[in-house]
Amino acid sequence: MPHTIAPRRGAAVATVLAAALLAGCASTGGLHPTAVASDPASLHTERSLAGVKLDAAAWPQSDWWKAIGDPQLDQLVDEALAGNPDMELADARVRAALAAAGAADAARKPTLNAGASVAGARVPPLLPPLASGHFGVIKYGYLSFKWDLDLWGGKRAAWQAAVGNAHATEIDAQAARMKLSADVVQAYFDLAGAYAQRELAQAELQRAQDFLKLTNKRVANGIDSKFSLARIEGETASDRAHLEAADNAVQAGGLVLAALLGKGPDRALTIERPALPAIPALALPSDLPADLLGRRPDVVAARWRVEAAGEDIKSAKAKFLPNIGISSLAGLIAPSSLDLFSLRNRFYTLSPALSLPIFEGGALRANLAGKDAARDIAVAQYNQTLVHAVNRVAAQVDDLRSLDAQVRDAQSARSSAADAYTLAMQRYRAGVGNFLEALSVRQELIAAEQQLAALQTRRSNAWAMLNEALGGGFQPGGDTPALANAAHDTPYGPKAHR
Repeated sequence: MPHTIAPRRGAAVATVLAAALLAGCASTGGLHPTAVASDPASLHTERSLAGVKLDAAAWPQSDWWKAIGDPQLDQLVDEALAGNPDMELADARVRAALAAAGAADAARKPTLNAGASVAGARVPPLLPPLASGHFGVIKYGYLSFKWDLDLWGGKRAAWQAAVGNAHATEIDAQAARMKLSADVVQAYFDLAGAYAQRELAQAELQRAQDFLKLTNKRVANGIDSKFSLARIEGETASDRAHLEAADNAVQAGGLVLAALLGKGPDRALTIERPALPAIPALALPSDLPADLLGRRPDVVAARWRVEAAGEDIKSAKAKFLPNIGISSLAGLIAPSSLDLFSLRNRFYTLSPALSLPIFEGGALRANLAGKDAARDIAVAQYNQTLVHAVNRVAAQVDDLRSLDAQVRDAQSARSSAADAYTLAMQRYRAGVGNFLEALSVRQELIAAEQQLAALQTRRSNAWAMLNEALGGGFQPGGDTPALANAAHDTPYGPKAHR
């Protein structure tokens, strides 16, 4: 009877242990990402962009600034792209991301190592039969092989995640180049505007000096009072201060450009005076906002990061499943070099192993929950980037349309103010007009000229910013991933994670 009961009890115990082990196995239940990628079609632009000329060929070229035909600007952009330290930083980040992808690829492949050594030891005679009580030397060489099979594709997914992050980093580098180009163009336009304001300040000072001479004569002839003379002397001093400030603005604008070029301040002294360009007529691509997804590098990079986060989830889920590893070791060992290569001194091992997570304290679930959250963050950042991109295009279009109208009105105001100033000075010289009338008209002319110059600079910058908002000529590769929404039954959806 005892011989019959024991096996049954053993089987029962084994069954209970197996059930306990299976019950304790890590589970992915209830873990999945929840964020949903925005549909570009939901970001309506029809009313905001109504009335703008649409042209399928209106996407910026990669060298969009060349449309204004300024060779100095072309050279400055090239110089900045070649010498700005930010570009070196972006390139270094790309190399680091590519290295990480290479490491992830190597981690899923078998390894083979070789080694050799000479070991000396004295083994006490208390440990027969190897012990002799004397010092001995052992020589050996070996080959070791190890391969953890990727049964569920977890390591491949980790590699693909690293590749996706590398793609995103490469696109970030292109985005950095695009932004640097736009920054140089805008700094160039700002410098042109600073020169224009300085030219106005010089003209203002000259008019004030002419006004001062005329007022001196009128005071000497008893036509005007010393009060008028004091007023125009104050205006002249103020205009000298304006000119000094305008000189400083020109120098500051040159230093901004020099810094963007990655050069010292002396480089600013060699930049010739730029002129504000004639801006091309406003036109937009006819396939907004849908094609903006592939034209903005920040949007494309965000899509790659969502893809990489999805692969990280696959890798994290694979860790919940059993896996098989194979390792082996083979070599030769002998007390003398002459016997080392004898077949009788060979040794080898083969060690297949099965691993299955059972009790891991919640570490795997916490890791998967973190990966799910990381994908939700990546999707939210993608949505944020997309919304920002579409609205920025609309904002720049609105700015350009408004500035076009403002420039037209400012040109008209400046022309009227110039005519009024000419008439007022003629009347003042003839003794018909009074000092306050001439002074008031002069101040109106100054304000009109300054406003027109500032608006022309802003309009040039708005054109540059629109080209940047439209992607700056970025052309994505054909492998840009399509986004899968967590709300649908996709490889990354809830059903796949339950």
